[in-house]
Amino acid sequence: MPNESPTTRTPVFARRAILRALALSPVAALVPGLARAAAEKAGLVSANVCMLTPETTEGPFYVDPRLVRADITEGRSGAPLELRMQVVTADCRPIEGARVDVWHCDAEGLYSGYADQLGGLDMRGETFLRGTQMTGRDGIAHFTTIWPGWYPGRTAHVHYKVFLGRSETLTSQLFFPDGASEVVYGRAEPYRARETARYLPNARDGIARRAGEGAFAEIAEHGAGYRATLVVGVAA
Repeated sequence: MPNESPTTRTPVFARRAILRALALSPVAALVPGLARAAAEKAGLVSANVCMLTPETTEGPFYVDPRLVRADITEGRSGAPLELRMQVVTADCRPIEGARVDVWHCDAEGLYSGYADQLGGLDMRGETFLRGTQMTGRDGIAHFTTIWPGWYPGRTAHVHYKVFLGRSETLTSQLFFPDGASEVVYGRAEPYRARETARYLPNARDGIARRAGEGAFAEIAEHGAGYRATLVVGVAA
C-alpha cells in the first residue's frame, strides 16, 4: 500500500479481523462512522466490504472499444458522477494494475454501440459511457461519468469487468441506493422529464437482489454532483 511505513501498515490478519467485525457487528451497521473508521484502518475507501463480490450477468450490451480513459461522458446530459472502484483481494489487499471496464446507459436509458435501443434508436458507432482504467497502487480506478438512467425491467446500475493480467476475473454490476436515485431523478434533467413511475426499485430487480448489499455503492455529494464508491473483492 502507498505511503506506508512498517509501523503504520495494517497486517493481513488485522484486515481480516476488521472485515469480520464489519460483517458481524450490528453496532457497526447502526453507526456508519464506526464502520468507516474500521474500513479506513484497513486501507479501504468504503465500508461496504466483507465479501468477495458476486458475479452477475454481463447483459447484452458489452463491447470493448479499447478506450482507456477516465472521462467517459462524451457530452451526455445528466447528474455528474465520480465513480471510484477499489479492487482488492479476499484478504483486503489493494491490487495495483487491475484493468476495470465500465459501461452503463445514459439518462434516457440508451446504451452506446448497439441498435434497437429504446424507441428503436440505433446507437451503433457510438462509444459514450464506456471506458477502461487501470488501478493505481491503492487499487482504485476512477471514472468521470453521469448518474445512469433506467429502462424497463431494470433498476439503476453500472456494469463492470475486472481483469488481472489477460484473464477476466469478475463480471458484475454496481447498484445505487433507491433513495439516492430518487433524489437525482427528481432534481435533475433530463431524468425529470421521463416517466419516473417506470423506474424499478432495487427490491424488484432480480439481479440487484441476487448481488446483495456488497454490490451497492456508497454515495456522497461531490462538487456539483455525486461520488459513488465501491470496494470490489476478487479472487486473486
